[in-house]
Amino acid sequence: MDPEYLEKQKASLIRGHKQSILLNDKELAALEEYCRRFNVKNRSGLIREALMERVLSELEENHPTLF
Repeated sequence: MDPEYLEKQKASLIRGHKQSILLNDKELAALEEYCRRFNVKNRSGLIREALMERVLSELEENHPTLF
Protein backbone atom coordinates (compact mmCIF):
# COMPACT_ATOMS: atom_id res chain seq x y z
CA MET A 1 0.00 0.00 0.00
CA ASP A 2 0.99 3.58 -0.60
CA PRO A 3 2.41 5.15 2.61
CA GLU A 4 0.85 8.50 1.74
CA TYR A 5 -2.57 6.86 1.47
CA LEU A 6 -2.08 5.16 4.85
CA GLU A 7 -1.15 8.49 6.46
CA LYS A 8 -4.29 10.12 5.07
CA GLN A 9 -6.40 7.23 6.37
CA LYS A 10 -4.79 7.49 9.80
CA ALA A 11 -5.25 11.26 9.90
CA SER A 12 -8.93 10.96 9.02
CA LEU A 13 -9.53 8.77 12.09
CA ILE A 14 -8.18 11.31 14.59
CA ARG A 15 -10.96 12.57 16.83
CA GLY A 16 -10.56 16.32 16.88
CA HIS A 17 -14.15 17.46 17.35
CA LYS A 18 -15.33 17.65 20.94
CA GLN A 19 -18.98 17.21 21.90
CA SER A 20 -20.48 17.40 25.38
CA ILE A 21 -23.65 15.90 26.77
CA LEU A 22 -25.56 16.51 29.96
CA LEU A 23 -27.22 13.69 31.87
CA ASN A 24 -29.81 13.89 34.60
CA ASP A 25 -29.33 11.98 37.87
CA LYS A 26 -31.21 8.87 36.70
CA GLU A 27 -29.35 8.69 33.38
CA LEU A 28 -26.00 9.06 35.12
CA ALA A 29 -26.91 6.39 37.67
CA ALA A 30 -27.95 4.03 34.88
CA LEU A 31 -24.70 4.65 33.00
CA GLU A 32 -22.62 4.11 36.12
CA GLU A 33 -24.50 0.91 36.97
CA TYR A 34 -24.04 -0.42 33.43
CA CYS A 35 -20.33 0.35 33.49
CA ARG A 36 -19.93 -1.25 36.90
CA ARG A 37 -21.94 -4.35 36.02
CA PHE A 38 -20.26 -4.96 32.67
CA ASN A 39 -16.80 -3.74 33.72
CA VAL A 40 -16.67 -0.91 31.17
CA LYS A 41 -13.55 1.19 31.61
CA ASN A 42 -14.00 3.53 28.63
CA ARG A 43 -17.29 5.41 29.00
CA SER A 44 -16.45 7.70 26.12
CA GLY A 45 -16.02 4.72 23.80
CA LEU A 46 -19.26 3.16 25.05
CA ILE A 47 -21.26 6.34 24.44
CA ARG A 48 -19.61 6.96 21.05
CA GLU A 49 -20.27 3.38 19.93
CA ALA A 50 -23.92 3.46 21.04
CA LEU A 51 -24.50 6.86 19.46
CA MET A 52 -22.92 6.02 16.13
CA GLU A 53 -24.71 2.67 15.98
CA ARG A 54 -28.03 4.49 16.38
CA VAL A 55 -27.15 7.27 13.94
CA LEU A 56 -25.91 4.92 11.22
CA SER A 57 -28.89 2.58 11.54
CA GLU A 58 -31.31 5.53 11.29
CA LEU A 59 -29.51 6.86 8.23
CA GLU A 60 -29.57 3.42 6.63
CA GLU A 61 -33.31 3.00 7.29
CA ASN A 62 -34.15 6.46 5.96
CA HIS A 63 -31.91 6.65 2.93
CA PRO A 64 -33.30 8.46 -0.12
CA THR A 65 -35.00 6.33 -2.75
CA LEU A 66 -35.68 6.93 -6.41
CA PHE A 67 -39.37 6.06 -6.22
